[in-house]
Amino acid sequence: MDKIFKLNLKIAFLIYVFLDLICVGMGMGVPVFCILFGFVVGWYIARRVTPLKEIPRDILRKVLDYAITTSLFTFIVMAVLWGPTIKLLFTPAYDFKNFGIPLILYNPRMSFIGWLVLMVFISPFLQLLTTIFAAYLTLIKVLTIKKQH
Repeated sequence: MDKIFKLNLKIAFLIYVFLDLICVGMGMGVPVFCILFGFVVGWYIARRVTPLKEIPRDILRKVLDYAITTSLFTFIVMAVLWGPTIKLLFTPAYDFKNFGIPLILYNPRMSFIGWLVLMVFISPFLQLLTTIFAAYLTLIKVLTIKKQH
C-alpha cells in the first residue's frame, strides 16, 4: 500500500488526469463525479505528504498546491468542454430552451449563462474545496495517530 504514496509525482498526476477524465465522462460533461473524486484526491495528497519530516506549515502548503493543481486541470477540461458553447450567446435566433439544461431562472438565456458559470468556474472550485477538506481531515487523523506513538 505504501508503494502508491511513493509514486513519481508525474506518474501520480498522469493517473489523476486519466481518472479525472473518466469522472468527466461518467457525468457526461457535468463534473459531479469530479467533485466527489476530490475526497479521494484529498486523502491521497495528505497521505503522500505526511511521511515528510517538515514543519506543518510546509505540509499544508504542499496540500494546497497539489489541490489547486488538480482543480486547475478540471477547470481546463471544463473550459475546453463547455467553452465552445459560449458562441451560442451571440447567436440571436438560438433557442436556449432546447439546449437541455435546467431552466431555473426566469429567462432561458440567463439560465444558460448560469449553467456555463456553474460548469466552468464553480464546479472546479467545489472540487478544490472537497480536496482540501478531505486532505485536512486526513492530516488531522494521521497526525494524531503519529502523536500517540
